[in-house]
This record gives sequence, structure tokens and C-alpha cells, in this order.
Amino acid sequence: MNSLRTPQPAGPSYVLSFDVEEHHRIEAAAAVECSSKQMAIYAERMEDRTRMILDLLAAAGVKATFYIVGQIAETHPKLVRDIADAGHEVGSHSYDHRRVHRFTPEQFADDVRVSKDRLEQTTGQPVYGFRAPTFSIVRQTAWAVDVLAEVGIVYDSSIFPVRHDRYGIPDAPRTPFLAFGRTREILELPPATYRVLGQNLPVAGGGYFRLFPPIVMRAGLSQLRRKTSPAVGMLYFHPWEFDPDQPKLPLKWLSKWRTYVGISKSTAQLERLVKRYSFRRAIDVVNDLLADRDSLPRFAVG
Repeated sequence: MNSLRTPQPAGPSYVLSFDVEEHHRIEAAAAVECSSKQMAIYAERMEDRTRMILDLLAAAGVKATFYIVGQIAETHPKLVRDIADAGHEVGSHSYDHRRVHRFTPEQFADDVRVSKDRLEQTTGQPVYGFRAPTFSIVRQTAWAVDVLAEVGIVYDSSIFPVRHDRYGIPDAPRTPFLAFGRTREILELPPATYRVLGQNLPVAGGGYFRLFPPIVMRAGLSQLRRKTSPAVGMLYFHPWEFDPDQPKLPLKWLSKWRTYVGISKSTAQLERLVKRYSFRRAIDVVNDLLADRDSLPRFAVG
């Protein structure tokens, strides 16, 4: 693993991550037919917004983790290389952004291998991390844990410990843990949550970042720092969430609200976020955690 070193002193670790896909690939638009012209527009805007994020991070001196759809390494290789060359971590976000539910274990293994290979060939660096589209490693797809371990993924960030109509394992640990599938295990970095009234409130990013006032995310990160160990706050965003002028997809009303709520304010909120907190790449946190692997909690996904 790259950059193995002496573990950092105990303390909170906040990870800023971005799931890089074109806007038309989102799960809410799975049934939407887009023309080649529309897809080209979204691809161009994806690159533009990703480069805006790179500039914003560079100005703040922040390194992040980018989980990138493997096909983007084929269509936008320079963008992927520029992300890696800027010192950010590149992880896999699948090959073409299909949820795990749509694969057999054999098909999923092929998808992850191809994505990993395309990204590694493009950057010249190994890929250690994975995030499933729509956090789609759930109880029904627990076999995916075994597949990820078998194809050489070191850590995953796909299990969201919340209740949601599309994803989530609400009783999963809120802090890093060793996730067991059927026969194998992998280190899991769950997105950040805020424990309130006996439930886990999602505060890690995405629509929650755009919908809730900033104080909610801050409360969640503060709680993780004070009451959990190891204290790791994994945050996630998408380049399209910082593009208020993009053509809107023809979604049903609830999906449209979820997708576009608060998008006009998101860039300013991200700028404030990177000024308020110090962030580390996921792989650097993983190196520290695996140096003390036996102290991590274990959780059976299936």
C-alpha cells in the first residue's frame, strides 16, 4: 500500500470524498433516456465542475479522495490523471455506475476489475478504495464484500448506517469496522451520521448537505469526535451538485426535489467547509486503521 507510515496520534479524521460521474448516470435517472447530445453536455459539465473542485481544494490546501467511474478514465483520461497528479486519492466508483443489485457476483467482480484496471492504467497508481453507486452494498448484496476482497480492494465506503428507501444498513457501526461477507472481510469507512432520538441521521453530504443547515453536519462531526472511536467522519459529494446551471433531468417530483434542492448554495457551503475543517485522504486514514486492525469492531453484513 502506498505511503505506509507510523500511525498518526489519536484524534478525529475527516475525509472529503467526491463520487465522479456524469449527471445523467444518477440512480434517480435510471429510467430516463438521454440523447447522445445530452450525455455529451453532461460529460462536459462533469469535467468543468470537477476542475472547479480541484481549484477550490488547491486554494484551501486540502487533499481529498475521488471515487471515479471507470469509463471516465477512458473518456476523460487527462482529468483523471490531473486528479492523481494533484495528490488526491483515486478510488473506484464502479465501471459504468450500475448498482450492485444489477450484478451476479461474477459480473460484479468483472466490473470492479475493469474499473480498477482502467483507473490504474490512467494514473499509474494503485487503486485501493471502492464506493458502490447509490451505497448499494446492503444486506441483500452482502456477497459484494467477498468480491471486493477477492479482486484486491483494500477498503470500501458503501455501507451507510441509516434507513433509506434506496440503501442503508441501519444497525451497521457508525465508525470504521471490518465488514464480513460470506467468507471474507474488508475494512469499511461508513459515511458520517448523527445519532439522535435513537436513530442515525445522515449528515455526510449529498442531498443532506444541500437540505440541512450547516449546523447539522457540524453537530454530527462533533458527536463523532466526542463519542466514537476511531473517530472518522467520511463526507461525500458529486461534481454535479455544484452546477446550478446544468440542464435539469425530467424526474418525478420527489426525485427532482431530492436532486436539486439547495444546489444554488452548495459551492459556497463547500468553500466554508474546507476552511473550517482539516481533511485527510481516505487511504491515509486506512493506513492508520489497518496498523491496529485487531482493535476495530467487526460486523456481519449478511
